[in-house]
Amino acid sequence: MGVTVAALLIAVNWVVYVAAVLGGRTTEAALGYFLNPIVTVALGVFVLRERLRPLQWVAVAIGALAFVYLSVAAGSVPVIAITLAMSFGLYGLVKKKVGVSLQAMHSLTAETAVLAPVAAVMLVVLTVRGETTFTTEGALHTALLVAAGAATALPLLLFAGAARRVPLVTIGLLQFITPVLQLLCGVLLLHEHMSTSRWIGFAIVWVALAVLTVDSLRHLPGRSRAPVAQLAP
Repeated sequence: MGVTVAALLIAVNWVVYVAAVLGGRTTEAALGYFLNPIVTVALGVFVLRERLRPLQWVAVAIGALAFVYLSVAAGSVPVIAITLAMSFGLYGLVKKKVGVSLQAMHSLTAETAVLAPVAAVMLVVLTVRGETTFTTEGALHTALLVAAGAATALPLLLFAGAARRVPLVTIGLLQFITPVLQLLCGVLLLHEHMSTSRWIGFAIVWVALAVLTVDSLRHLPGRSRAPVAQLAP
């Protein structure tokens, strides 16, 4: 049951993200990953009873401020952002639970098995209707689409392995890096327009990352006896 739920959550995340990128809204999708660490940390604290160090709380607060600022500046409810954040945050929680009894490779394989029949049916239907480019744009195009699957599977495999070993709070905080990279791709590679307000929000997230870096350096193994964020007894 847990594997099926995880598969459905990641499928929602994929579909929304791909639709956003193809629709020229990569930077808006990045906003969802600004919020994602906040959702993940909230699930870690309130569901799994994990603890935060003071500077980690500061980083979370700064990240939340960035999301609120960007949302207000946009002047509308960020549906794409909220969907991406909630779906992947819940995916991380489910993977944390499933990982107790299922190894990363087994978990990802099971998720793929759940989604493969649906993907196959969709591919056949779209091909019959002439609405897919999978087999109509040449071998290179097909190969790139297949490679995109592998490029997606590898991070998910690593994520599944990390979810079994690392507190959910820590995973959430590390995910502040994701929106930074997505914004860079949107602006530098896809040439999407970035308003001044978006750049301000971008800068706020970098402040959160700086705080996390300081906290991580202060708690390197051998330098401090303070424990990292962990499950409460």
